[in-house]
Amino acid sequence: MTDPQLSVPEVAQRGRAVLDEVATAVVGMREPLTVALAAILASGHVLFEDVPGLGKTLAARSLATALGLDFRRVQCTPDLLPSDITGSSVFDPATTSFEFRPGPVFAGLLLADEINRTAPKTQSALLEAMAERQVTVDGVTRPLPDPFHVVATSNPVEYEGTYPLPEAQLDRFMVRLAVGYPVRDAEVDVLARRLERRQEAAPVRQVVDPATLRAMQRGVEAVAVDEDVLRYCVDLAAATRRHEAVEVGASPRGSQALVLVARAVAVLAGRDFVAPEDVKAVAVATLAHRLSLTPQAWASGLAPQRVVEEVLRAVAGPTTARRVDPAR
Repeated sequence: MTDPQLSVPEVAQRGRAVLDEVATAVVGMREPLTVALAAILASGHVLFEDVPGLGKTLAARSLATALGLDFRRVQCTPDLLPSDITGSSVFDPATTSFEFRPGPVFAGLLLADEINRTAPKTQSALLEAMAERQVTVDGVTRPLPDPFHVVATSNPVEYEGTYPLPEAQLDRFMVRLAVGYPVRDAEVDVLARRLERRQEAAPVRQVVDPATLRAMQRGVEAVAVDEDVLRYCVDLAAATRRHEAVEVGASPRGSQALVLVARAVAVLAGRDFVAPEDVKAVAVATLAHRLSLTPQAWASGLAPQRVVEEVLRAVAGPTTARRVDPAR
């Protein structure tokens, strides 16, 4: 039996409905939320990296609710153990045997809050889950639910008591997003909505279910990408490897993430083709966290985001690929 698959207009319609519903609780984050949803449609994981209090946790919870995914949250702390995430085997005196009790990773969407506050051995417990959609406990491999996605948050300005994510772990996140402070009107809207609902919780209704999300993901996978766009993605990733401020550039996984997220963004816009503008729109989110800067560049305060922006200006886009009509 062939798995169900939604058409591009159907994926776009349901995707916009999800974003509209999330926007009822999360104000002023439409652009990063669009990229986050695109990463989920591309079967990827999302890292929100920004200062506290900007609504990153609320955004993850709202996305999970609107997508109909079973939601679990782990508050990462230095004393968190790998088994606190994956689960462990517990002895049952009634049966005189060990019974596996699954951890919070057995969910549709796992929020790892402040992931840089937990020790590397616990961070690494997520590596197998993110890469293989499975966990191995006591020598037994157990599959995770389908769909399964990790949304993590990280504080980039506080270093005491934190453990920076290793490059191998960062590379497993399809995108890294910065929310940024809201503009004045958006922040006023946040306060007004809080006063209007007279409670802290911001209710979000379910828009789709896991089966529909899988059908949306298969609909995105069916969209072809012009070879010129593929070459453009490869050229951008290769340019990061040659940049004088970069010690280790984006790997082929980075160029793959670039084209997959750009394809999902195009589908959310209702198009069945990827334009160079889609690639440019997600290049920073998909490539910057995969770069390791030289010690000199790091000491000078150069940000990887600026490196990607320089690469975008330096690398010429394809001339024969289909482009978005500005009048549309």
